[in-house]
Amino acid sequence: MMGKHPIDGMTGSFIETLASEKGYSANTCRAYRNDLTEFASFAAEGAVSDGEEDKMPFMVEDADHLMIRGYLGFLHKRNKKKSIARKLSALRSFFRYLVRQGIIQNSPADLILTPKQDKNIPAYLTVDEMFRLLDSIRTDTLPGLRNRAIFETMYSTGIRVSELSGLNASSIDFSQSVIKVFGKGSKERIVPIGRKAMDAIRAYMEKLRGETGTLNENGPLFLNKNKGRLTTRSVARILENFVREFSISVPVSPHALRHSFATHMLDAGADLRVVQELLGHKSLSTTQKYTHVSIDRLMETYDKAHPRK
Repeated sequence: MMGKHPIDGMTGSFIETLASEKGYSANTCRAYRNDLTEFASFAAEGAVSDGEEDKMPFMVEDADHLMIRGYLGFLHKRNKKKSIARKLSALRSFFRYLVRQGIIQNSPADLILTPKQDKNIPAYLTVDEMFRLLDSIRTDTLPGLRNRAIFETMYSTGIRVSELSGLNASSIDFSQSVIKVFGKGSKERIVPIGRKAMDAIRAYMEKLRGETGTLNENGPLFLNKNKGRLTTRSVARILENFVREFSISVPVSPHALRHSFATHMLDAGADLRVVQELLGHKSLSTTQKYTHVSIDRLMETYDKAHPRK
């Protein structure tokens, strides 16, 4: 075992690199660690010889593409294709890191093809459903004003719920009608925001200052009842409480509001690359999934309207 490296130790240094050099969030790092721990457990299990009772630590130098294929076969029994693809992506990143560190010469994961994904059209609300949801939020209390500002902002900008939770009071530039957002990998982008969302934020901020005097310009914009930053889980729970009152045709989550933003923008003629920029997608292919929704609607309209089809 001289000169070999246990996978557990290398996983730790890899995760530290993701956090310190690439700026990955705590949740993303945790997901990578869980995926690699699962693979390490599978690999160690397979490395046990007959008659051995104790599992030996698995060494990264002993990994090969056949082992990874076996691992993917093991995953197929209890995971969806999307989950398997994510776990394979974690392995690819890990082994490429080991190559860069000079621990191994070639990555065994690069020989494995990503499982073909099912094309899932994102859930989204119609324009009427979206307006009905937003207009239903009462604004006669501070929590109501806050909730209206939250969901107006999400629909107006298409930002992720984690990005919304991370907004500070100083993130809003009322003079320029933009907000400053920190997305994945702590990358900053400037996103336009509409008048209705700005009005909702302004009304909430004025009420907050008047009732509590606790709005810190450099502190969180959306506060919970204890005056701390509102979490993503809380935002999802608030939205869930609203949709219970309506018979909306699709499952509604904070991410569905992001899908709705993108779909409505494309339906109105927005350029795909502009929508990509607004959403903060690194790859255009990530944004292209929304075009399926628009094309399906286009074909449905064509079939209904064309006199000679």
